Amino acid sequence: MLLLFVLILLVPALLSWPLGLAMTRLIDPTEGSGYGRLTARIFSKIGGKAVVEEQDWTRYLFSMMMFNVVMFAFVAILLALQQWLPLNPDGKEALEASLIFNTVASFVTNTNLQHYSGEVSMSYFSQLFGLMWLQFVSAGTGIAALAALARALGGKKTVGNFYSDLMRTAFFVLLPLALFVALLLLAGGVPMTMDGAVIAHTLENATQTITRGPVAAMEAIKQLGTNGGGWFGQNSAHPFENPSFFTNILECISIVLLPMAVVWMFGRITGRMRDAVVIFSVMMALLVFKAGTAVWLDSAPASALSALPVEAAPNLEGKELRFGSGAGALWAAVTTATSNGSVNCMHDSLNPLTGLVPLAGMWMNVVFGGVGVGLINMFVFIIVGVFICGMMVGRTPEYFERKVETPEMTLALLTLLVHPALILGGTALFAATPLGAATVGNPGAHGFTEILYEFSSASANNGSGFAGLGKSSVPWNIATGIVMLLSRYIPVILPLAIAGSLSAKKPVPITAGTLRTDTLLFGLIILGSVVFIGALLFLPVAVLGPVADHLTAVTH
Repeated sequence: MLLLFVLILLVPALLSWPLGLAMTRLIDPTEGSGYGRLTARIFSKIGGKAVVEEQDWTRYLFSMMMFNVVMFAFVAILLALQQWLPLNPDGKEALEASLIFNTVASFVTNTNLQHYSGEVSMSYFSQLFGLMWLQFVSAGTGIAALAALARALGGKKTVGNFYSDLMRTAFFVLLPLALFVALLLLAGGVPMTMDGAVIAHTLENATQTITRGPVAAMEAIKQLGTNGGGWFGQNSAHPFENPSFFTNILECISIVLLPMAVVWMFGRITGRMRDAVVIFSVMMALLVFKAGTAVWLDSAPASALSALPVEAAPNLEGKELRFGSGAGALWAAVTTATSNGSVNCMHDSLNPLTGLVPLAGMWMNVVFGGVGVGLINMFVFIIVGVFICGMMVGRTPEYFERKVETPEMTLALLTLLVHPALILGGTALFAATPLGAATVGNPGAHGFTEILYEFSSASANNGSGFAGLGKSSVPWNIATGIVMLLSRYIPVILPLAIAGSLSAKKPVPITAGTLRTDTLLFGLIILGSVVFIGALLFLPVAVLGPVADHLTAVTH
């Protein structure tokens, strides 16, 4: 287990440094470089001047939002017409309207929450040219938004061009990485075929329909882009998505690799690598603590086995036994730290306090987080921490040599409150009414946790879920779809507005009273801001849900 822990956390941390350097050069080429001129010339031939000219933060955001609207409309039409489109060897029909809305909202926002089983509902065409395409461009949107934020904080008056950033990210970062990982997965036994399902005859003279498809292609970008949407309903607990110990490690490394690398990209674009080291260290400390706690808590036997001869065994309920309980809990911690949302065990079967670990990861939503946007979320906590420290010493707070004043703090607090408002508001509504209460398969605190987890996953743009919840209904589809859209775009728009506001200000000189943001002390300030603000916002529902579930289990 220790070897698995080290491989999954240390290897991507080491690989992230050179990858971050490569991403910086590919996404943010130096002015006048041959690569920059070549790509600009190619892009201008594809889309004209609009896709290469420099944009300020407002035009950048407008381009991003317009492109996302087009993404949404295109895939919604595709899913509605999939029964008439090619590459449908198993004759899949169109989805129900609210499920189309939920699915498209989920994949456009890089959430990949699935209220359907992919092998049952989707044609190959829908999976490849709809959902898998969104997995590339939604991840690219997050990385592009971070690049724009970094340029603004670095003092640039323009923040690049969204379309150029998106194309450089998709074609020169995500596509090569996905191709490489897909080949490794293919070598590890993940299927890659355009043939339809196979009918197998068992020894009992029964028939089984074995679904397959181009799984390796989708699996690679699913993990690399912090997407998480699986080809099969069981996600990476399915042996076709995750056949072996090798693929399990490879997929776990892929989950955290790009979220780690973008921290170094941020440091290089802003020209403040020491700040990036501090941010990376805080995120890594939280991830190690989360992962270690999850593995330790789930090593206890399930409460249902209390006083039985097998009580000494770790909790194996809902686990893929090829990997053991530790690997499932470790994956649960990693996938909810990075807003990936893929699973290799059933989170509903985790011990109650173990289930609190992925919930906490989604509540904080900054432990590397979604590719690009996780660091944008951390930026908000940094602004809040800087402001609090400045007020404590009676000095106007500063970040990157710019004063943080009332307009920036107003936007930061609005951003900070959107996440808990969507989670707690949605949970309260669905727990108190038949909209959610009638769909819960488990009574008491565990059922409440299932509702809480669903809204936490939607708001964190994560996509994982507790089983036992009848969530494929019109109310659930509409509610979580709206939550996913709001929680994706508001926390990107407002921080970019903060960065744009800061970039318009004149730099202030560094003095003996300036709060350095590249020190151990500031790292502790960031850590404290994340932990204490998160506790204040979510501790009551944690007690009502997972903690009460645990106490109920140990007293019976």
